Amino acid sequence: MSGAIGLIVDGYVSLKDQKALDELRIQRRKLIADLNACTGIDCASTIQQIEEDIVVIEAGLARLDSATTS
Repeated sequence: MSGAIGLIVDGYVSLKDQKALDELRIQRRKLIADLNACTGIDCASTIQQIEEDIVVIEAGLARLDSATTS
């Protein structure tokens, strides 16, 4: 897990800011789409990192969801 994204997600979870987490996930997905559209350069490692960020964001959303349903 990326240290920076983990800290950001932890902050949003502690603030119970689901909207910010959703927007962060949407932004990461758009980055992946943009990188997949690029030609002439290898973006595989960058895409992999962004996908790992999305996993961290989704885990934060799950923690937030479980905290609100408990």
